[in-house]
Amino acid sequence: MADIHWMEEVLKRKEDLIRDLQGILQIRSVLDEANTTEEAPLGQGVREALQYMLDLGEKDGFKTKNVQNLAGHLEMGEGEDILGILGHVDVVPEGDGWTVDPYSGTVKDGKIYARGSSDDKGPTMAAYYGMKIVNELGVPLEKRVRLIVGTDEESNWRCMDAYFANEEMPAIGFSPDADFPIIYAEKGIADFDIIQDPEKTENTGQGQAELLSFESGRRYNMVPDYAEARIVTHGEQTELLQKFQDFQKETGLRGQDVVDDGVLILKLEGVSAHGAEPENGKSAGLYLAKFLNNVALDRAGAKFIKTLNQFFGRSRGEYFGIGYKDEVSGELTINIGIMSYHQEKGGRIGLNMRYPVTFDLEAGKTKIVSKLKEDGLRFDHFSDQKPHYVDKNDPLITTLAKVYEEQTGEEAKLLAIGGGTYARTLKKGVAFGALFPGREDVMHQKDEYMYVEDLLKATAIYAQSIYELAGKHA
Repeated sequence: MADIHWMEEVLKRKEDLIRDLQGILQIRSVLDEANTTEEAPLGQGVREALQYMLDLGEKDGFKTKNVQNLAGHLEMGEGEDILGILGHVDVVPEGDGWTVDPYSGTVKDGKIYARGSSDDKGPTMAAYYGMKIVNELGVPLEKRVRLIVGTDEESNWRCMDAYFANEEMPAIGFSPDADFPIIYAEKGIADFDIIQDPEKTENTGQGQAELLSFESGRRYNMVPDYAEARIVTHGEQTELLQKFQDFQKETGLRGQDVVDDGVLILKLEGVSAHGAEPENGKSAGLYLAKFLNNVALDRAGAKFIKTLNQFFGRSRGEYFGIGYKDEVSGELTINIGIMSYHQEKGGRIGLNMRYPVTFDLEAGKTKIVSKLKEDGLRFDHFSDQKPHYVDKNDPLITTLAKVYEEQTGEEAKLLAIGGGTYARTLKKGVAFGALFPGREDVMHQKDEYMYVEDLLKATAIYAQSIYELAGKHA
């Protein structure tokens, strides 16, 4: 079996691969907690995408299992140990500004466009077809190979909690949900809120304007691409509106101003990006707060805006005095993903912190709480995923490096990331593709796509990796 030409096998199945990928891309599998049922605990679209993969596996002769409608697996082979491949079929909301239907799976100019094409339906389907090729070639296996399909990766990972509470832990594994060559270290990920309690004293008439409300962002792990503030002005609005127009020109961002029943509504569009590296985007919320920082607002509104401005252009923990980096995984980063203020209810700022493998989290939390108390704010709703790290000399890594180099002719450099992948749920797992070096990262952005060429190349890499890690080589 040593003379298998993996790319040739992929090309034989190219049309089927693209068709099956388009099928799942056409499902809007966004978390929908407002419309859940026992059969669809995360919403109908998410459940439909999971079932799509399970049905595909059953059709192709794999053993399939649904775990509480939150996760599932497709399995082949025999043996005591499991090679786990962990992908997800949920996607972040599509957002605005697409030039194609975000759920069409349109193929043009050598790319396949859709929300989820690169994160993570495209890579998951590539891994599935890697399994399918190995299975159809009749390669003898000494491990079971299990594609584990998650449905809540973009939010709270309830899928993995449910799955590993009921199923075996793979001996080794990888997640096709990041970058090639190999990600051997992942930062810790902590979400928490800054709370500004509502003012107990009269708030009105203390400035040029009152901030009635401010809204930006829906997810901790996304740079917000839209922000909206509602303001009541005391006096002439013309100067304020002119300044807002000038601000848009200076920043290159698009905005809009509307007056509704005496309330001035300011809207601003930014550039979304993954929360692991906030500086790759332009936060609509932080930019709008920067503009409002120069408006004489009421006391409570001004306090909320001032707090936001402490984070503008400062994504390395400067506000809290917790800047840190290490050689393994790089710098600590903080994304301001959710900004919400209502005059009657106070404010909430949702932060996503990616911290290095050697960072002392408890000492960091102490500094955060102390700084917020000093500024009259509260710390709330803390959640944490610990950092993940596999030794660079481990056979899992050396084997995947060998496959990558054979398939691409490029060096398999080891990477560390701020993003969190399912690899961290494994005792011994790494993130492995499917974004190739030099390609633009369009995950979580409008007009998300994956190059068809990259889809095929990734499939060949995954097929050979399954063969090398799980096949009998006597």
